[in-house]
Formats: sequence, structure tokens, C-alpha cells
Amino acid sequence: MTNYFITGGCGFIGSNIASALLADGEQVVVFDNLSRAGTIRNLEWLQSKTNPNFTFIQGDARDFESLRRAFESRHFDCVYHTAGQVAVTTSVVNPREDFEVNAGGTFNMLEAVRLAGTKTSFFMTSTNKVYGGMTDVAVVEHEKRYEYVTMRQGIPETQPLDFHSPYGCSKGSGDQYVRDYARIYGIPAVVFRMSCQFGPRQFGNEDQGWVVHFIIAAHKGRPITIYGNGKQVRDILFVDDLVRAFRTAEAAIEITRGQVFNIGGGPANAISLIELVASLEQMTGRKMSLTYSDWRPGDQPVYISDIRLAESVFGWKPRVSKHEGVSRLLAWVRENDGLFD
Repeated sequence: MTNYFITGGCGFIGSNIASALLADGEQVVVFDNLSRAGTIRNLEWLQSKTNPNFTFIQGDARDFESLRRAFESRHFDCVYHTAGQVAVTTSVVNPREDFEVNAGGTFNMLEAVRLAGTKTSFFMTSTNKVYGGMTDVAVVEHEKRYEYVTMRQGIPETQPLDFHSPYGCSKGSGDQYVRDYARIYGIPAVVFRMSCQFGPRQFGNEDQGWVVHFIIAAHKGRPITIYGNGKQVRDILFVDDLVRAFRTAEAAIEITRGQVFNIGGGPANAISLIELVASLEQMTGRKMSLTYSDWRPGDQPVYISDIRLAESVFGWKPRVSKHEGVSRLLAWVRENDGLFD
């Protein structure tokens, strides 16, 4: 039995990881401040499994003492650090809180692991926003989407860092701290620079979790606002594939430690906003009500992850296509209609 500590464990990503681990008989401690919409529902869902291997601690990653006490009370083999402030727009409005949660929270978590004196594996959820606007990467505009002119496999991990927006700065700071703690203190740490993840247990909005936000709007017949022209492209990744990425990389920690990996859907799972709208209209049989507004700060016309390094190092690549994933998430939203009233 392996002992896991998951920060933000009642969030979308954390709760899916926790559920998968518990199903395999692992020991899981979830640490969450329950501040985000949907986290209490996800906690209730995890608790409903009545699994004796599950423990919940209500706490905040900004509170170092609570993290230190948790690591003094027991040994953990692996940390999945998924807690964080997740919206660029929120970071622009309140950059101090964004910094304290993302940069400060990651630092606190690393210090708790370091001071525990054990070689606990450490995984951080970073973001493609560390690459910034990528103004040096040529983009061409087509009828329904933007595309890279030459980067056909997407953006590699060697792309220069350019922390654009307070969110990019705070996540990028944490990203680099994790890399350096792996170098300086020998912590077997890994950074996942992630694109757009989607799937069940996600309660998104227009600021974060755009795929599920669109799906909920399509199901409920609600209007949505598209910021920009809707031709923005992202590579989307279904959560089952993301959970498998974490666990596969952890199983290969002796070769993944100290490294950074782009984790996303890759070119095969790239989709524009208006392409998703068209797909949802076909699935639901009705038109969606759209309005358009100005571009938001830090919004890239295209971001597609080059995910070949993850495949070459630890044998991971997505299995769920964008179309299958959207269909599965729409079915989950329909089955849980009351959660979105």
C-alpha cells in the first residue's frame, strides 16, 4: 500500500486522482480548503465511498504549519500538488492572493516535504501559461481556427519561458521552485505543464474549465460569452488520461524525477472554441446563444502541447479522443443535471 497526499484533493483533478487511487487500495489523504465551487460536492462523493483508506484534512496550502503537522503525523510516499488559484482573470484582479496561493503554496508544500527528511515523490500541476504569448511562434488564421505555421507537433518543453499575466508568474515561480528543489535537495519531483483538462467532477465557469462550461451551457440552454473571435485553439485532455499520466510517471519516478513534461491532448485533440460549439449543437440538436467580447489578457491564439517527450520517457499518450471525451462529459452533465441548477 502506498501513502498519498493530495493538495486540492476535492477539486476536479484531485478528486479524480483520489478516486482512482482508492479504487486500487491505496492510502489517500486529501488536503483542501473547500473554497472552490463544487469542492464540497466532490468531498461528499469521495466520502460516500466509505473507504477506510480515505482521510480528509481541511486546510490551506498558504498555512505552512498545517502542512508541516500533516507530514509530522505520518509518512507519505507521494504528493500530488494540485491545489491552486486557477484563473488568469482572477489573478489580474487580485494578484497578491494569486501569488500567495500558487507560488507561496507550492513553496510551503516543498518545504514540508524537505523538512520531513524523506524522499517523497512530488508532482506539481503547472500550466502552459509559463510560455506566455509566444509572439515568436508564427500563427495563421483560417475560417474556424488559428494554426501554427511550423510547430505541427505543438510547443515543446524547450520553448523559452515568458511568464505572462500574474497567473503565469505565480505558476511559473512554483514550477521553477519544484525543478530547483529536485536539483538542490534531491526531492524526486516532476512538473506537469498542462493544457486544458476536462471531465466528470468538474464545475467550470467562463474563467476556468471552458470545455465543461460550454457543455453545461449547451445542455441547459444558457447563453455564453466568447472572448475574442472564437478561433482560439487548445489541445484538450480527458481526465482519465491525465490521471494515468500521473500514475505512469510516478511508477517511473527514477527516470522522470527532475524533469518537466507537457501534458495535454496534443495535435490530435486540438479544437477551437467555435468548433466545440458546432459539435455541441450537433450533439444536443439545438443552437447555442453566443455573444462576443474583447480578448482577455494572456490569451494565446493557439496553444497545442508537444507531448512526445512524455511518450518517449515514460510511455504515456492520450487514449480518449476529444470527441469521445466531450460526449462522455456531456452524458455525465445530463446524468447530474441537478448539480448545475
